[in-house]
Parts: sequence; C-alpha cells; structure tokens
Amino acid sequence: LRYAYEAFSPTFISTVGIDFKIKEIRLDGTPVKLQIWDSAGQERFRTITVSYFKGAHGILLVFDVSCRPSFENVRFWMDSIRENADARVRIVLVGNKGDGDREVTKEEGQELADSLGIPYFETSAKDNKGVSDCYLAIAKETKDAIVERRRKETEEAVQRTSIAKHPRRACC
Repeated sequence: LRYAYEAFSPTFISTVGIDFKIKEIRLDGTPVKLQIWDSAGQERFRTITVSYFKGAHGILLVFDVSCRPSFENVRFWMDSIRENADARVRIVLVGNKGDGDREVTKEEGQELADSLGIPYFETSAKDNKGVSDCYLAIAKETKDAIVERRRKETEEAVQRTSIAKHPRRACC
C-alpha cells in the first residue's frame, strides 16, 4: 500500500490470500510497469502463494523486525522460492516495521541476507523509510538482468545466422 499508493494506514487490514497492485515508474529513463503481488506469507495460503513464484522476475521477501517468528520463517520461504521460482529470479530480503520495538536486529537481518547471498534492506512503511529504495533496487536489478539476457540471446541468434550463411568448407 505504501509503495503502490504512496499512503499508509495504521488501521490497514492485513492481506488475506493474495493482493495485487500496479505501480508505473521510470527506471534509467525507461518506463517500467511493476506488478506487485502481496501474499502476506500466511500459513493457510502457502499452497496458493508458491504458484505466484513461477512467473516472478523479482521477489521481495519481507519479514517483520518486531516479530521473531516472522524472521525465523525466512529460510522456509527462501527454500520455497528456490524450489518454485525461475532460477534467475531476483530476491531481496526486507526487514519491515523498523520504526518500533524490535525482536530482530539489523545485524541479524544482514547476516541472514549475506548467508542467502541476497541484498538486505530495512524499511518502515509507517515512516516511509527505505520503501522506495528496496523496490527500485529490485526493479533495477531485474531490468538489468532482462536486458543482459536479451542482449545475449540476440548475440547468439546473430552468430547462428552468420554460421548458417557461411558454412565452413573443407580445404582442397
């Protein structure tokens, strides 16, 4: 809600099932449409949630820094992402609710992200701190990866065409 609509509601009801938002941004001068799927990570919706991993280019894996069990579930979700998402999916770990009492330190979040080999951000939707940063970081990383993949595919196609036009001939 904070990122998609630039708003925060302290009485916001948490997501039930899956919620969907669209946010249009400019990234390096290029218009980009972000489709944001919020699964809320609830136990009863785990079977639904993993189906959304399949088509994802980027995933923000968010935990609540004021709730240790939320943090302890990160490895489960990371395993689920690796099992169900494309191997090239970009993942960022986000510690949210950094504006209040904490049960998870920033150092613990960073250590976990480092062990998983992914970037770490801390945010506060309430105070609007770090929210845009984590979305822009994953959007840029994802865009760059897609551009690079397309560049390589084009290069390989040109090379295949060149080889087909000029087959090697045996000498003499």
